[in-house]
Amino acid sequence: MEKILKPLVFLVVLIIISSGLARVLTRGETLLEYAENNPEIAYATPSALASPTPSPTCTPSPALSPTAVPFVPADKESDLSIHYADGFFYQPLSDAVIARITGISYPVTETIAPLLSLQVTNIIADDEIPAITYDDLRYVNVLYYDFSGQPQIGELICNQGIAQDLVEIFYELYQNEYQIEKIRLIDEYGGDDTASMLDNNTSCFNYRLVDGSSSLSKHALGCAIDINPFYNPYVVFNKDGSGDTYISPAGSEIYADRTQNFPYKIDENDLCYQLFKKHGFTWGGNWNSSKDYQHFQKVVN
Repeated sequence: MEKILKPLVFLVVLIIISSGLARVLTRGETLLEYAENNPEIAYATPSALASPTPSPTCTPSPALSPTAVPFVPADKESDLSIHYADGFFYQPLSDAVIARITGISYPVTETIAPLLSLQVTNIIADDEIPAITYDDLRYVNVLYYDFSGQPQIGELICNQGIAQDLVEIFYELYQNEYQIEKIRLIDEYGGDDTASMLDNNTSCFNYRLVDGSSSLSKHALGCAIDINPFYNPYVVFNKDGSGDTYISPAGSEIYADRTQNFPYKIDENDLCYQLFKKHGFTWGGNWNSSKDYQHFQKVVN
C-alpha cells in the first residue's frame, strides 16, 4: 500500500507546483484567460508563428511556355472548311491568321518589315519571292491527348497538299489516345524553332532554312511536321567533319540513344510512325548522315 501511495503523493505535488508556475508565467491568468488575451499566440498556426524564407521555385520562361495562359485557337471553323470529324477540319488562312503569322513564320521583305506594328523576325530580301503563298497554306484544327491524358485542341498550318493527311492521321492518333504534349503554331514562339523544340511543341509550317545550311527546310513549304521533338531529337553525326555529334535541342541528348526505352519515343513500332508512313510520308529517323526522329515530310505536287 505504501508503494502505491508514494507515487500518488508525488504526482499531486507535481500538479500543484505546475499549476502555480503556470499562473506565475501567465501573470495570474488561467490558461483559458491567457489564450483569450493572447489569441495571436495561443491559436496561431505554425506558419503564423514563423515565416521561413520560401525555397526558390523554377518558373518556366514565358518565351518557352506560351501555353501557361489559357489556349485559344487562332481561328474557328468557317464555311470554307473541309470538315473531317468533330474537332478535325482544315480551311484557307483567314485574314486574322495571316496577320498573326506575317513577319514571324511567314516572311516579309526588307521594305515591308518596318511598316508592320508587330516585331518582325522573318525578313527576306526585296527581290526574293517566297517559295510558297498564303493561298498554298491551310489552317488545321485537331484534337489530341496531352501528357496528362487530357483531350486538348491543337492547331497547325501546313501545305494544302498534306492537310487531308494530317486530319486523318491526328484523328487516328486521337482515337487511340496517343499522347502529344502540345500542338501550337510556331508563331507563339516568335518563329524560333529551337524554343519550340525545347518546349516539346509539335509544329509544321515555318519559313526557315535547314539548321546549319542555306537551303530551305521542308517546313518552309509546309510539307513537314515535327512530333514531340524534345523526346525525338535531331542528330547530326560528324558535324562539320569534326567527328562530333550534334544533338538538338540542348538537353535532349539522353533521348538520342534509341536503344533505350522511354515514353514518347518514335520508332518503327510506334503508331505515329506507322500512320505517317501509310500516308506516304518519309521519316527523318531513317536518314543516314543525320537522324531527325521528330520529323515527317511528304512531297506534294
